[in-house]
Amino acid sequence: MTDSIYLDHNASAPMLPQVADAIREASLRFGANPASQHRAGQDARRALENARERIAELLGGKTTGMDADRLIFTSGGTEANNLVLAGMLASLAPGHLITSAIEHPAILEPVSQLESRGWRVTRIGVDGDGVVRVDELREALCPETRLVSIMAANNETGVLQPLSQIAEACLEHAVALHTDAAQLAGKLPAEFSQRSLTALSCAAHKFHGPVGIGALLVRHDVQVAPQMWGGHQQAGVRPGTEMVALAVGMQVAMEAWHQDAEGRLERMKKFQMHFEEQIVAVIESATVIGKLARRLPNTSNIAFPDIDRQPFFLALDQAGVACSTGSACASGSSEASPVLEAMGLKKELVESALRFSWGATTVAAEIDEACRRIIKAHKHLQR
Repeated sequence: MTDSIYLDHNASAPMLPQVADAIREASLRFGANPASQHRAGQDARRALENARERIAELLGGKTTGMDADRLIFTSGGTEANNLVLAGMLASLAPGHLITSAIEHPAILEPVSQLESRGWRVTRIGVDGDGVVRVDELREALCPETRLVSIMAANNETGVLQPLSQIAEACLEHAVALHTDAAQLAGKLPAEFSQRSLTALSCAAHKFHGPVGIGALLVRHDVQVAPQMWGGHQQAGVRPGTEMVALAVGMQVAMEAWHQDAEGRLERMKKFQMHFEEQIVAVIESATVIGKLARRLPNTSNIAFPDIDRQPFFLALDQAGVACSTGSACASGSSEASPVLEAMGLKKELVESALRFSWGATTVAAEIDEACRRIIKAHKHLQR
């Protein structure tokens, strides 16, 4: 165990050694442009398409037949979210769009752009545990609704959203359903087809893959208009020379999760339970956010209402515990979390919450030592 304990995997999970090795090998082996027609280009194309098909399969997509789902490589989750929101709605006159109040900025900001262009937007609320109110969503659905976009798992609280119920409501109204699965993919089964999803976006660096690549998985009959132009790659939907080595790295990272899915799940759950029990047992004021809801096993959002969050965050950083105060876009920010505010939590909880998240590279000794350092720093700040 090193002196530094990294508990900010929801921001970016450290790359696995086998992923780094695969990227290096692919970079050296497939140096040709996968769009080229010569043998070297064909080899690169084959590696790229193998990665594309396998990632789609592991996400639960259909990969064979005339109605096979399509996986589009992007630069990450943010681009995938922007591509689906703008690309699926590009040819439509402004209508109605439904999302939730707890989405990542990569959804909320593009939605705001659509709203400024005449789209009517409904932002569904959540209950006190951070679960989207499905009854509210059902009431919001109408003949003008063109798309529902609800995240699979919240990046701050780890709370899992009721996608199956949401999908059922969308099917009843023949409305497309997209989910931002950046925090779910590579941690729990995405079950794209089983959940009757229309589109799913994810990012490799959230599950120990490389930074700089993500994917948008779309149902076979969905049309996505390009938001960039200048090439024929990926059926013209996302032009530009494709990143073979990064695609291979993303595949290897997802394969690593798939091969050890049950083992990882068991370890992550034990870490979560042990971490929260140790903290709450000593720090009586500590409150686990979203504890009563189904959550990702690698995430704990804990409020410490008796001390100031920002000095606590800085103290933990100095003590060698890396955590965050919200999404990676606002990590270390003193601003209150819109997610926790949407949950209707008391001000003292909203303003004192810290997020801790771990992954496949975390070991039990790190969880124990992190708890010791957190408790020590808390006592010091109380004094």
